[in-house]
Amino acid sequence: MSRGNSTSLHLVAFLLFLGGTGYLCYSGFSENSIYFLNVSEARAVSADKLANVRLFGTVSMTDAERQTGDPAGIVFRLEDKDNAAQAILVRYAGAVPDTFRPGAEVIVEGGMGRDGRFTAKTLMTRCPSKYRKENRKG
Repeated sequence: MSRGNSTSLHLVAFLLFLGGTGYLCYSGFSENSIYFLNVSEARAVSADKLANVRLFGTVSMTDAERQTGDPAGIVFRLEDKDNAAQAILVRYAGAVPDTFRPGAEVIVEGGMGRDGRFTAKTLMTRCPSKYRKENRKG
């Protein structure tokens, strides 16, 4: 095999490697990219763009109810932290954290349904202040 053919072969192999690596990076980032929005930002976007997002807000002081027939699920209003008039109805079918209560700051991950409700796959609450070191005794 001549030196020119060897160099061409190495160049083709290197370009295939770069192309494969680039494709894997692109597909990994595009599949795992999730927008993180507050409620006001989410309400300003069309519902079709809210297929896979994380929303941050505060659980409304009213309208939180357990789903009938499913002791683990809950339906509640998620309000914008800075503007309580901006709210989205959220339906969650999993186990509800112990720290979930009206006024709690939560993050929900999921998508907006055709019925105008946000269907959450994940529900996370922010730790209450009683767990902070400066508020503990001893």
